[in-house]
Order: sequence, then C-alpha cells, then structure tokens
Amino acid sequence: MFDTIIIGAGFAGSVLAERLATQNNKRVLVIDKRRHIGGNCYDRYDDHGILIHQYGPHLFHTDNQSVFDYLGQFTQWRPYQHEVLGFIDGQKVPVPFNLNSLHALLPESLAASLEKKLIARFGYGMKVPILELREIDDAELKFLADFIYEKIFVNYTAKQWGKLPEEISAEVTGRVPVFISRDNRYFQDKYQAVPALGYTRIFETMLDHANISVMLNTHFKDVFTLDLESGAMQLMGSEFEGELIFTGLIDELFERRFGELPYRSLDFQFEHLPCAQYQEKTTINYPNDYDFTRITEFKHISQQSIAGTSIVKEFPQAFERDNPLKNIPYYPIFTEENKAILDRYLAFAEKFERVTLVGRLAENRYYDMDDIVARALAVFADKFADY
Repeated sequence: MFDTIIIGAGFAGSVLAERLATQNNKRVLVIDKRRHIGGNCYDRYDDHGILIHQYGPHLFHTDNQSVFDYLGQFTQWRPYQHEVLGFIDGQKVPVPFNLNSLHALLPESLAASLEKKLIARFGYGMKVPILELREIDDAELKFLADFIYEKIFVNYTAKQWGKLPEEISAEVTGRVPVFISRDNRYFQDKYQAVPALGYTRIFETMLDHANISVMLNTHFKDVFTLDLESGAMQLMGSEFEGELIFTGLIDELFERRFGELPYRSLDFQFEHLPCAQYQEKTTINYPNDYDFTRITEFKHISQQSIAGTSIVKEFPQAFERDNPLKNIPYYPIFTEENKAILDRYLAFAEKFERVTLVGRLAENRYYDMDDIVARALAVFADKFADY
C-alpha cells in the first residue's frame, strides 16, 4: 500500500512526507511512537487556554530564505525577537554575555577598559567562543574570560550535560559565545518569527494529504522489521519493497550492535500562576542557582491576552531508555568515544540502499529547526527528486 515508510513525525519526517506526497505522488506512511505529530516542536493549549510548548521553547530563526518561505506555505508568521536574561549575582543580565552584561556586572571603569580591549582585539559585533576567550594572554581579558566562564558558563553546562565543558565537543561549547555588541537579542538571524497558530498547526497542514497516512502511539518495531543481514523489510508481517526514511535513534534501528549512544534528557515542570506576567522576558537562565537551568513564560511568545500565565522549569537529567520519565533523548552527547561508536553505525548504514537516515537522532548531531528543514529538503532533492 505504501511506497515509503517514514519513522518519526517531527520536522525531518514531515517535510519529507510532504515532498514525496505532493511532488512525487508517493504513498507515504508516517509512524510515530508519541500520541501526537510534531516531535519536540509540538505545542498545545493547556487547561487555562495558554499555548505552551510541551518540550521546551522553540523559537524559529534563520538566514535561509528558502526554508522560511517553504514553511510559510503551512503557516502565517508573526515576527518575534527572542531575548534571554541570566540570573547572575542577584541581577538579571542579557545572555549570551554582551557589552550590556559587562557594564551591569562589573565596575564601570573596569567595564569600559574591557569593552575597549574587546572591540580592538575582535571588532564590534563579533561573537567569540568562551573557551577561545580563555586562551587570551592579556591579563584583563583573561580575568573577564574566567569571570564569564565561572558565572555563566561552567555551572550551566555542568547542569545541562552532566559534564565539565572540557569534556564536551567544541560543536557544543562553540554555541555559547561572548557577543561584543549591545544587541540583546538571543539570535541575529534575518528571519525571526513564530507560527501565528502554533507549530502543531504547521505539521497538521503539512501532513494533510491523501497520499499520507499517519500511525501514532506506535513504536516502529511493533509493525516494522529490518533484517540486518539481508536488508529485507517487512511492514505488519508483509514484505515491504519501498524506501525507509528513519529519523529515530540510529542505535535502536540497528539493535545496538555497536553499543548504546548516550543522550541527555529533560524534565519539564509546568506551572500556572494567577498573575498577568511572571518575568520580564520569555526565558531566564539560572546557571548557578537552583537545580533547573531556565524558566520560560509562554505568553511572551504567544502574545495572548488571557488571565493568568503559564511557565515551565527545565531540569536536565540522565537519559534512561527503559524509564518512561527519562526516556526522551533531547540531546546527543558529543565526545570522541561516542563519535567512534557513531562512525561504526554510519558505516554499517551504508549497506542498506533503501534506508535513509535524517535528523538529530538518526544522524546523532545537533540541528536547529531551520537546519533540519534545510537538511530534509536537501535529502529530497538529492535522493528522492526522481524517485
């Protein structure tokens, strides 16, 4: 009945399902173990009528106009510029750390001297990874780097990843810069917006096609098998001769034959409060205080005029495959040891001509929303345009 099976109804799977159905007239079955589409981008209205992001805040930003325009087929965009504060030494200052943060936390004479040196050395508007800044030989700049590292970076990273920054790949640590600017926005991309009716509506519209069938609340292994020796596939006990697009855990697809790849999980604790507004900005980070890493208030995103407000606190935690409270793999952990395991899986995957791996979990790499949409569109163009 189907030409293609897609495991996972997040952006990677949904974009490819939409392209295959609309551009190639292929019959597609999308399977997801959750009770909803949208993956981690799923949002919903809570019991108080506030649009919340079930798996933490998702703020769309990109410099890629083709991605922005592609998703614009399935939503109206509402401009939104994201700002984040960090609770540091009893003050709330912009993060990533910038020149405004510098002047808020340090004596004015020292802040002025450091600002001058930063601009002279790196240029105004530049972003410098914190671990690079710590290698500077200037005493004042070294002091600043150590200050930022201790106050903003090290404890947050330790909470988020359960490891010291030096133990984490530069692919992760490089994402945390010092911004030599007075621009308080968290992102500087050309296109910054949120879908006017929410992310879930994007996926509903994208998958609403006669050629697309969606099977939710179903673990793929309950209905699908891949013979790791012959490459033969079966769907619900019958031979399947089409293509498989897999967006789930790569080690799970290949029965963990080379070992488990580790991940970090999150515990989201939602609260509804009777006040009109809980905090100044959408998200406030707590690198040094409390066990949670950040608090997000959703009305800043949705801009709803509604009584009360809903927030979520994020508690990083270990990923445990067999624990339903800890078995959502939010972030791959990038280390040299894990990369060696991943390389074995990727090499093994090349044996299967009808299997395509796409996405954060299947490729074991970090993707922002725009990146994974671009990746899915590229996979379609490169592999499936003539399929």
